[in-house]
Amino acid sequence: MTRTPVPTSADLFALSTDRMRRAAHDLWPDGTLSFVDHVPSVTGYVHRVRIDGRDLYAKDSILGLSLVSVLRGLAGDWDAVCAAQLAYATSPASLLAREAAQLRALNAAGIRVGRCAGYAGGVLFTEPVTGPTLLDLIAKEPYRTRDLLGRAVAGLVPLQHPLVIAQVDAAPIQERSIDGTFRRKFNGISGRHYISALGADRLGEHTRRGAVVVLGVVVDRLLRLSLTPAPGPRDIVYGDLKPEHVLFPDGADEEPVFIDPALTRSPICADVGKLVSRTVLAVIAAPPVDGPAAVVDGIAAFTHDQSRELRGTARGLWWRRLMVTWLMDTVNILSTYLTAPAALPLPEHARAVLDQTEALCTLLDRISAALVAGTAADAAWQLGVQAIVEAADR
Repeated sequence: MTRTPVPTSADLFALSTDRMRRAAHDLWPDGTLSFVDHVPSVTGYVHRVRIDGRDLYAKDSILGLSLVSVLRGLAGDWDAVCAAQLAYATSPASLLAREAAQLRALNAAGIRVGRCAGYAGGVLFTEPVTGPTLLDLIAKEPYRTRDLLGRAVAGLVPLQHPLVIAQVDAAPIQERSIDGTFRRKFNGISGRHYISALGADRLGEHTRRGAVVVLGVVVDRLLRLSLTPAPGPRDIVYGDLKPEHVLFPDGADEEPVFIDPALTRSPICADVGKLVSRTVLAVIAAPPVDGPAAVVDGIAAFTHDQSRELRGTARGLWWRRLMVTWLMDTVNILSTYLTAPAALPLPEHARAVLDQTEALCTLLDRISAALVAGTAADAAWQLGVQAIVEAADR
């Protein structure tokens, strides 16, 4: 039997666009749908749409995988993807079915979110949230970094609400867990092959070879370090707490609004680790005009605030786990960008991150080496802070 080729980005976009049309018709049979613009993403297909003058975001997930994974053939050829997606989209356990339910639970618990406008056939429609993101505000007011990051975390205090707990325990979104993603990517022979292919379509050969060597070493170190037990209970965490998922429509001094949840149970440092990871990426990829030192100082002060109540061994374990989580998340997203096919449109910030691949590899190498050598957590963190400043101050 002749196998069909691995899907292209054009194939996937056409499939998702058709599914969005069908879902919109199911939800609003008499409505008029128009597509406004594509929002580049490596995780799913997202499009701004308008239905009878109402602006919404439409999101489709291909088998709960990243677009990069599907385009690399991890889900099989085109026929296999189409057949599997038909069944996946109608499952109540699909990724976006769970996300829709989580948005409703968060809203009911009093957490401000981009509300679910409708869900049908595997496609999620959400109301837009206007206003600056957490990263926008940090870039504008770097000296408020500590306060702004703290506001993001404070806005999620109601995550332990009974309605949210019940929803998460019934249907968590574990696919976006930092540790789980890292282990899926870098497991055994397939993981080594994945590393060897990093940057094939995105980097010059000299830079690519250096990145492959360094990231291979870093991954080996992190696989050993990730065995360190995380302290504390496994509470409900947001799960995908990127700074671009935190918006301030009413201004920096008001409560934030959150989008794109991936609620699950995890040690609470998982949310802090992702916030740190993605804010560090941003400050290295696009340093504020006034320099990165204020942002880095704010990140350091924010993390100390989060560990203030911990004592003794628990404090040291928390700091080590935070740094491992930060590094794993950075490797996860950098490797995703590096393996994205050239034909897949990337968000603007992703291209800026790729431009700093060498600086990021140096940072990852220095901090992971200190951690695996058993450097005290406080000393390793100070080394990390200095490494961020050096990577960004160029």
